[in-house]
Amino acid sequence: MGDSTADVGTNTFLPQSTVRANFLHNGIDFPKSRPTGRFSNGFNSADFVSKLFGLKRSPPPFLFLTTLKTNHFRKHLLKGVNFASAGAGLLDITGPNLVRIFLVVPLSKQISQFSTVKENLIALLSLTATETMLSKSLFFISIGSNDIFGYFMSKSTMPKDQFISLLISSYSDHITNLYRLGARKFGIISVPPIGCCPSQRLVQKLINGVNGCFEPENDFALSFHSALNNLLLNISSQLSGFKYSLGDGYRMTIDVINNPHASGFENVESACCGHGFINAQGPCNSTASLCADRRKYLFWDMFHPTMKAAYMAAQTLYNGPPQYVSPINFSQLAEDN
Repeated sequence: MGDSTADVGTNTFLPQSTVRANFLHNGIDFPKSRPTGRFSNGFNSADFVSKLFGLKRSPPPFLFLTTLKTNHFRKHLLKGVNFASAGAGLLDITGPNLVRIFLVVPLSKQISQFSTVKENLIALLSLTATETMLSKSLFFISIGSNDIFGYFMSKSTMPKDQFISLLISSYSDHITNLYRLGARKFGIISVPPIGCCPSQRLVQKLINGVNGCFEPENDFALSFHSALNNLLLNISSQLSGFKYSLGDGYRMTIDVINNPHASGFENVESACCGHGFINAQGPCNSTASLCADRRKYLFWDMFHPTMKAAYMAAQTLYNGPPQYVSPINFSQLAEDN
């Protein structure tokens, strides 16, 4: 569940949505150079996490599965489902704040879709078998960046602490709703230093006339992680059987930005695919300029990581040390009974 960092094609099935990536140069490094709706030159972190857990294919979008006949739909559910939607936020209003003509699936709606999945699993397996399966299943959520982007784009006057509290309260409700539906194991990915993505470096250049990250957004991302960590600690003491792993997206990414060569990157400022200044003045599309070696770039487009960066993130989430993922990593979460 989540936003464009985990979307494997959901928004392709939203005909009116302007937040889509089902066109080249997206997917240029995907098998057969196929644009699949992923905001990437190839696979994203959701794909790589799935592979690390032994799945041959990343779970497909829920909206794709709904195009199948009922019996095929239900059988596919046993292999996992992806609900993530580019542009989605913790707050239902986040989509409209980000784009004038929009259609995204906010997290609240993604959870409603999961409720439909559960009903179909019960019809396929029985209530007891479904509850047992869900209690052992892994629920991954990557969301929050768009909410912070929306705060700044709307020029909100709400104090930072109040806004972060609003996001965390919403997150608490979403997690509690998933728990009531049978979820027990949560892999949560916090907000990265979004002020350092190319689009926000452009903002920094336009507003302040200097190169660098747009630090006000990074400050929000740091506060969000701290508050989210406290929330998960509290929930784990209140909900029986609740287990979690929290990936520190901020620290994972900023360490690469501060020491790119250690990870084999040469450019951590520009988008590989885009237009204009640091390829951040226009979207990644078939007319955009394209870097020659995607493996040397941290960012694919104005907002999203390259396939190489997504692979590294998935590896860290799966088996990384406590400074990046705590109190246990994703592989330990799966093993924890």
